[in-house]
Amino acid sequence: MTAHASVLPSPRLHEMPPSGSEPTTLAELTREVGRIAGDRVARIRQITAQAKMLALNALIEAARAGEHGRGFSVVAQEVRGIGAEIEALAQELETGLTTRIDALQRGVAAMTAKAERERLVDLSLNAIELIDRNLYERTCDVRWWATDAAVVACGLDPTPAAIAYASERLGVILSAYTVYLDLWLCGRDGTVLANGRPDRYPNLRGHCVAGETWFRDAIRLPSGDDYVPGEVRREPQLGGAGVATYAAGIYETGGSGRPCGVLAIHFDWEAQARAIVEGVRIAQEDRARTRVLLVDAQRRILAASDGKGVLGETLAVDLNGRERGVVRDRHTGTVTAFHRTPGYETYRGLGWYGAIVQSAG
Repeated sequence: MTAHASVLPSPRLHEMPPSGSEPTTLAELTREVGRIAGDRVARIRQITAQAKMLALNALIEAARAGEHGRGFSVVAQEVRGIGAEIEALAQELETGLTTRIDALQRGVAAMTAKAERERLVDLSLNAIELIDRNLYERTCDVRWWATDAAVVACGLDPTPAAIAYASERLGVILSAYTVYLDLWLCGRDGTVLANGRPDRYPNLRGHCVAGETWFRDAIRLPSGDDYVPGEVRREPQLGGAGVATYAAGIYETGGSGRPCGVLAIHFDWEAQARAIVEGVRIAQEDRARTRVLLVDAQRRILAASDGKGVLGETLAVDLNGRERGVVRDRHTGTVTAFHRTPGYETYRGLGWYGAIVQSAG
């Protein structure tokens, strides 16, 4: 964050930097004040030295003049004394200004660092909010599509015709929603009855997912208003792609009644999350030393702007359950700013964090 200072017009405009080079930040203004003060003190000393030299010359001439130069000698002594006082005053002024300008510069540096840390925290919040809004839409999608007539009919009576029509219907949905890798319609026993991309994933039909946590949780959901939020993982049946799987129950009357299956939607996590972390506005000169991350409640890295450590690395900094903050490593100078998910609408989030790790510049 850049703090802008307002500069009052000066009656001695020649002392300010030439037009086009005026200081634009508080730090630059502080340095400029220090430079001007140093220049003026140096000028005072130069004038004082000249006055002292004139006084000395006057004393010499007064001595040569003898009795006639005695009065002039008194004036020369006074000039010499005033010069010494001005020199002492210049020394005090320089010492006082230097001390205060140094303190001001330290204060500006601390204020700038604090503002930058707050900015990084805000950017962390922005990243986690963007993914939360995205995932909220996924929770709406899965509950909506689980009530589709073709999906319900296939769950109730998975005849070849019902399976074919349900697969076709899921394919139509996928053609409009490109953020998904695949949609799976699963029977009560956990068998995949139909999927939306049988051409890309031809061996899914008949695959059993009864052991998957998302299926076990979804088949026990009380109504169509509920859903199972997906932890990010790699799905072997989708070529090992990173997905966030959301699931909802399929009910015989659409949103209620006896459960007859589960609809699972596999969000293309890697592509969508990467777009978010890479899109965070980090200054170009800081990009090489900055990582933008999304991490889960256990600090496992879910997405990284540099693509490193995803689903295999843990954020080294202990966040201690805090909602937001900044941690600085005293040994390396690395700064980690973070903000926990605030949730979005009915999506409460999973305790995930946006985090920005910036090494010392």
